[in-house]
Amino acid sequence: MASNTDKALELALEALERIATHEKECGERWAEAMVELRDLKVVTSNHAERWEKLAWLVVGTVGTTGAAAWAAMIF
Repeated sequence: MASNTDKALELALEALERIATHEKECGERWAEAMVELRDLKVVTSNHAERWEKLAWLVVGTVGTTGAAAWAAMIF
């Protein structure tokens, strides 16, 4: 009977060690993922700012060209 109890205790302790190791590895991976996501957010924001500038340039050019064409037809 004591042998079964010792074996069960040993298995439980081994399981706890494996769980602790797994939690540590997952925590490290999570930290790495958070750093990557933070960097990705910065890169995406910079990329969006460039496209927004380009969009305003296109809108301004089309608006100016349209106004100039309209003025040329009127006058």
